[in-house]
Amino acid sequence: MTVRVLYIEDNDQNFYLVNFILSKKGWTVTRANDGREGIDRAAKETPDIILPDIQLPVMDGYATAQELRKLAKLSEIPIIAVTSYAMAGDREKALAAGCTGYIEKPINPKTFTDQVSRHLSPGSAGGEGS
Repeated sequence: MTVRVLYIEDNDQNFYLVNFILSKKGWTVTRANDGREGIDRAAKETPDIILPDIQLPVMDGYATAQELRKLAKLSEIPIIAVTSYAMAGDREKALAAGCTGYIEKPINPKTFTDQVSRHLSPGSAGGEGS
């Protein structure tokens, strides 16, 4: 079973890089371009992990994470903010909004997959213990 990732990102270059890195690991990456589209796609597809940017059109990543957490079938899915917001308090704000993790941009292609994998459940492909 492959890991299904929903990446909520409006920047084409950022999406390309993350898709390239995760696809090389055999994961399937689906894209949403804004927070509202991300919520709709997550509810429909139930990914294994959700990676929202924080600075998104329509609905920012904080509000997106809060709305995702309200959906029962998504309540246990890891949400890892992938963002250039790196000021004091930004990590805490993301966690308070419902994110389970936080990765700063620019991402490091050598460590990114491991950073994401830490949040997958042991039973999912790519998670620890699989």
